[in-house]
Amino acid sequence: MALPSALDALRALVDRLALVGIVSGRPVDFLRAHTDIDGLALVGQYGLERLVDGRIAFDPGAEPYVGPVNEVATAAAERWPRLVIERKGSIAVALHWRTVPDAAPPIDEVSELASRHGLSLLPGRMVVELRPPVTIDKGTAVEALLGGEGITHAAFAGDDVGDLAAFDALDRLVANGALDTAVRVGVRSEESPAELLSRADAIVDGPAGLVAALAALAP
Repeated sequence: MALPSALDALRALVDRLALVGIVSGRPVDFLRAHTDIDGLALVGQYGLERLVDGRIAFDPGAEPYVGPVNEVATAAAERWPRLVIERKGSIAVALHWRTVPDAAPPIDEVSELASRHGLSLLPGRMVVELRPPVTIDKGTAVEALLGGEGITHAAFAGDDVGDLAAFDALDRLVANGALDTAVRVGVRSEESPAELLSRADAIVDGPAGLVAALAALAP
C-alpha cells in the first residue's frame, strides 16, 4: 500500500512537472488501484505493461509466453508449496520466500524450470520472477517514458537490484546528450543492495525519506 503522504506528494508533482511516473515490477492494474492519480504515468512488470489512454498496453513480444507462464506458475506451486506464487497478470510469475526464508528454492532448479519453458529470471530481494525473455527492463522503460518529451532533467528513485537498470538508463541519456542532468536516488533499507546505494547520487532513508524528498519538490 502506498503511504497517503506519498500520494499527496505525487499529485502535487503531477501538477508541477512535465512527467511523473511509477516504473514498477507490479502489474499496472495493481498500480492503478493503489494510486488513482490523473496524469501519473504507470509502467508495470518492468516495462512489459504500460497505461496508455486509460488502457493497459502489453509489449507484443510478451504475448507468446502467456501459456508458458501459466505452466510455470502451476509447476512452481506444486514443487515449492511453501512459497508465495504471485501471478503478475498473464505474462509473469514471481516466487516469494520473504515470509518463509528457510524455504528459498535452489536457484539452479528455478533456472532450469524457467529455461525449460523459454522464460528468463529476474532476481530480487527474497523473490525471483520468471518472465518472457524480451529485452525490456526498468532502464528501457525509463528511456521510453522520457523519449520525445523534451525533458532535460530527470530523477529516478529505487531500492532493489531491478532499479540498477534505470540508473544505467539515466547514465546513457546523459552521455548521449538527451538529458542535461540526472539524479539517481537510492532508498535505503536493511535489504538495499550495496551496489545501488554506492551508485546513488542521493540516498534517502526508507519510504518515509523518499516521501519527504518528493514533498520538498512540491511545497
